Amino acid sequence: AGNYGFQAQPMGFPGGFVVPPVQSQPTMDGTIWMPIPPSIPNCPPGLEYLTQIDQILIHQQLELLEIVTGFEENNKYELKNALGQRVYFAAEDTDCLTRNCCGPARPFTIHIIDNLGREVITLQRPLRCSLCCCPCCLQELEVQAPPGTTVGYVVQNWHACLPKFTIQDEKRTDILKIAGPCIVCQCCEDIHFEVKSLDETCAVGRISKQWTGFVREVFTDTDNFGISFPMDLDVKMKAVMIGACFLIVSLSF
Repeated sequence: AGNYGFQAQPMGFPGGFVVPPVQSQPTMDGTIWMPIPPSIPNCPPGLEYLTQIDQILIHQQLELLEIVTGFEENNKYELKNALGQRVYFAAEDTDCLTRNCCGPARPFTIHIIDNLGREVITLQRPLRCSLCCCPCCLQELEVQAPPGTTVGYVVQNWHACLPKFTIQDEKRTDILKIAGPCIVCQCCEDIHFEVKSLDETCAVGRISKQWTGFVREVFTDTDNFGISFPMDLDVKMKAVMIGACFLIVSLSF
């Protein structure tokens, strides 16, 4: 995708959480981690990385067992900066029954860890109605940074034909709006969700899904996404935008 510089990368990090190297050096699988930034006063630990970037590239890990059997596995993702350095690693935590019975509507917890092996962001999505025609119980995702400390929410808004969301802070004050296209299954092109000011007159950022090619789109559910935001946006809201991307992934793709 031209605006985001997506590149498919070899995926590592098999199994559970493993403490990765702390230096910006290639690992055995060729992964290079973003250098650890210094501590910043009043910044949630682990979010210092977000002060130095204005975009994040998210690559979903290819699960061979899922391709062969068709059973939904816990999704895993690499989060990288524009230089291709890994900033975070994210892993879904749901049981097999929930994944395969509830599908896109499933509740989940996603753990996001940094290159010190610390869990710095937790995303929690409760079970809600997945139908836009039912406005009384729409989707919601809570973002915690660090785990146990809520920094914001992503709330689905009812609309007859458009996927729309609101980004809120920890006090549930509306901060930003997100609007996607009417049809999100467009073929052979990227799909963009625009992040806007509350009055929706000013573009603030964008969440995009990259078209990965016919074979990959048809035979797998692995996706590449990009998030762009202002460099000076509050790191807590950047973390909530990451949460918004994962909610959009689960609902639309």
